[in-house]
Amino acid sequence: MDYELTSRARALGQELKDAGLMMATAESCTGGWIAQSMTAIAGSSAYFDAGFVTYSNAAKQRMLGVRAETLSQYGAVSRQVVEEMARGALQNSGAQVSVAVSGIAGPDGGSAEKPVGTVWFAWANGERMRSECFQFEGDREAVRYQTVIVALMGMQKNIV
Repeated sequence: MDYELTSRARALGQELKDAGLMMATAESCTGGWIAQSMTAIAGSSAYFDAGFVTYSNAAKQRMLGVRAETLSQYGAVSRQVVEEMARGALQNSGAQVSVAVSGIAGPDGGSAEKPVGTVWFAWANGERMRSECFQFEGDREAVRYQTVIVALMGMQKNIV
């Protein structure tokens, strides 16, 4: 893990621990990288509860309770889906805060409406939900890396 990722994960973990909060992740395009970043830190069991890697639409439905109608109407890479993913992560874990991501890391899979690099984020706790879309540049690895960084930054900014 690189320095930026390690320092962000460590800082977020300390904030979560200080606040007495447990975190859960609901990840699609990052394939568990957010959870891995948080759990790479010794002592992370004090603030990290669960990670859901729901790459397929079926897994999003089965593990997080994302509605088939939502996926059909808006697509997996949408505000509506990541918000349902974030809620599902809270409902299916012992966490009080969550982050969810779904995007198109590439090199294929993009469209005119949702080009490669499009990633939706949702950060949730029991009281509020914040979602935002980012458009990242670079290859698959770069898009995924940027997604992890923004997910961690967003947890600090919006939830903790």
